[in-house]
Amino acid sequence: MVQNIVAIVGRPNIGKSTLFNRMTRTKEAIVADYYGVTRDRNYGIVNWAGRTFTLIDTGGFVPETKEFFESMIRSQIEIAIEEADIILFLVDSKTGISAIDNDIVKILNKTDKRVIVTVNKIDDMRNEPDVPEFYNLGLGEPIGISAMNGRNLGSFLDLITEDMPADAEVVAEEDSRLKIAVIGKPNVGKSSLVNKILDKEKMIVSDIPGTTRDSIDSVFNYKGDEIVLIDTAGLRKRKKVRESLEFYSLIRTLRAIERADVVILMIDVIDGLTKQDIDILVEAKRLYKGLIIAVNKWDLVKNKETNTARDYEKYLRDMLEWISYVEIKFISVLEKQRLLKILDLAKEINARRSLRVPTAELNEYLQNIVKTHTPPSVKGKFINIKYMSQVAVNPPVFSFFVNEPTMLKDNYKRFLEKKIREKYDFSGVPVVFKFLKK
Repeated sequence: MVQNIVAIVGRPNIGKSTLFNRMTRTKEAIVADYYGVTRDRNYGIVNWAGRTFTLIDTGGFVPETKEFFESMIRSQIEIAIEEADIILFLVDSKTGISAIDNDIVKILNKTDKRVIVTVNKIDDMRNEPDVPEFYNLGLGEPIGISAMNGRNLGSFLDLITEDMPADAEVVAEEDSRLKIAVIGKPNVGKSSLVNKILDKEKMIVSDIPGTTRDSIDSVFNYKGDEIVLIDTAGLRKRKKVRESLEFYSLIRTLRAIERADVVILMIDVIDGLTKQDIDILVEAKRLYKGLIIAVNKWDLVKNKETNTARDYEKYLRDMLEWISYVEIKFISVLEKQRLLKILDLAKEINARRSLRVPTAELNEYLQNIVKTHTPPSVKGKFINIKYMSQVAVNPPVFSFFVNEPTMLKDNYKRFLEKKIREKYDFSGVPVVFKFLKK
């Protein structure tokens, strides 16, 4: 099931980004800043009272200058209305209702999506009488908060999540078909890859509507299995989103990654790995998706030698030590090179995600590891890893039972992961390791 998407909308300089930062960085509503690569991103995953949602800061997509504002704010809000599940309409208690606020209300009145009027800058009790004025917007009961100091944030998050199911109650889709999301920045070749694969196979079963209005999933047979290709490349067809293309693209990308079993990130061999690509990798890792980087336009590399591909892969892996399990393949959509190998690899990765290792076999291997590489003691305390077992698949989850799990050093945990990956082929697959007290 796709997470709820909550979008913050409002006029410029009203505190949208401050609210975003406050909601995603409080101790109670934690969103991980993976490896410091996404500090300036425009979205975050918020966890509150066992409920999870994706928060979008639309302010990061709108130039806050008069000459650009009018058309872009309308475009941005229209997209938020269509794509988000809940809209936080941020207004300013200090300045009251402005002409722009009234224009935004006209747009919001056209939707049946849930809108929460959020009155910002209620920094203390003296400002609370300012809140009732915003009933006049006609969008329901407003709530007063302070994005700057966090006042009333807990009640605000309770309000946002009150109708969301608890994460434990969310049932995964009953769909055993392999779902592959093709992700990447504009003009990297996503549509061409999908079209070439489907044209090459000529075995399309059907085109079915995706989770949003003009997303199309292509379902086809490949080597006896039905595969669902989730294509995020159709977004340029919409005229009204030209100005807010990045915002629109982000929402579609997040939804596609969530639905997929395996994510294919396409990059341009000339441009290399960009910040946008890194953000996609972070999200795929966070959601424990199988992962392939498809380096497209390999045909443009001139004077290739024996080591050219190896050197380029090393360049990528040097930047991706934190996600070292990713598979990397070199393709040319134009020349139709290695396109079906990508499908074969995606099928292999999906099978690896379901691999289950017998407990007896695991523990025999574990004993050999700790015999030759004993966990380092801490302050004279001997660390004893008693046994391990695999407790889940999709993704594989391994639990280690330790006398003092909090004392086990991170470098030894990484060593254990490396050894498990050496023994069992989890290439392209995230693996979860838990260390529990026994």
